Amino acid sequence: MQAIDQIVRTSTSIFDVRKMKRDNHYYFFSSNDSLKNLRYFVYEINQIEYVVYCFEDSLHVYKGEKPVTRKIRSSSGTITSSLWKTMEDNNLSPMLAMGLNKIYQWSIDFFGIQKGDQFRVIYEESFVDSVSIGITNIFASEFKHSREDFYAFQFIKNDTIQYYDEKGKNLKKAFLKAPLEFSRISSHFTHSRLHPVLKFRRPHHGIDYAAASGTPVVSIGEGVVTRKGYQAGGGGNYLYIKHNSEYTTCYMHLKGFAKGIAPGTRVRQGQLIGFVGSTGLATGPHLDFRVFKNGTPVDPLKVKSEPGKPIDKESLPQFTELKDSLMIELKKIIVNKELTASSR
Repeated sequence: MQAIDQIVRTSTSIFDVRKMKRDNHYYFFSSNDSLKNLRYFVYEINQIEYVVYCFEDSLHVYKGEKPVTRKIRSSSGTITSSLWKTMEDNNLSPMLAMGLNKIYQWSIDFFGIQKGDQFRVIYEESFVDSVSIGITNIFASEFKHSREDFYAFQFIKNDTIQYYDEKGKNLKKAFLKAPLEFSRISSHFTHSRLHPVLKFRRPHHGIDYAAASGTPVVSIGEGVVTRKGYQAGGGGNYLYIKHNSEYTTCYMHLKGFAKGIAPGTRVRQGQLIGFVGSTGLATGPHLDFRVFKNGTPVDPLKVKSEPGKPIDKESLPQFTELKDSLMIELKKIIVNKELTASSR
């Protein structure tokens, strides 16, 4: 125990052993003789970083990093069920699906993508020891949804990454298309729906997103929390956010609220506000999401959101040159019926 205490104290400035995590790999290296004395202990902090404890002459502790190889890759595919499932079935990184979702979260409702929708994408993937550790960058993509082409081109200015369409319009908008990721719509906005519990018809002025209990729910836009509470015979745990003079959103049946969320709290777009649940009058875990315009409920899927600032005139020539070259590369990617991946 004295030796372990010395090791801990010596390594404190290099690595705090209290940050060691369950399931991370570690290795012992011993001398190649009958004594098998411990020579090195190596702990993997993450997929890239590691810390070495050397017991050769005196205790020596240092950090190291594995070499990272980055490859420019291109993929294309046709959706057969969901974007996530398509990636999974074809052994592509799920991070690619998450990356596309983040880029298009203001433009495409990924709960409404259809069989036959297609995509092409040019991206950078990182590898350590020939194992993928994730998607580093998405440079350009084309997503065909409901017979409409949605383009995205990465452009960096003042160390800030933004995505724009082929006309230089900013993809970022005032409201996200949905308040959660990778789920499905179980009930649409309607003025007459057979209630699954009460068994009579009444208006359902929202969208029900079926998702696993505990799924994170985020605010679709910047705003201020105006109401937070619980309604036993209705919406369960609910939250209202006022975004501007026109729009207010409501999130119901929540399992619980995110830390710090209370009336008067200002929230950012995409900020965690709660978790999917089945509180109140619900047959199973889902989010009942509603949008009000000037106090009147409107279909969330039909809300028109104002775009962010387009490419400025000063940067337009540089963006156009980059966009044109990436567009040529995108068009070279062949979209087959089954999703394919290739590297260049």
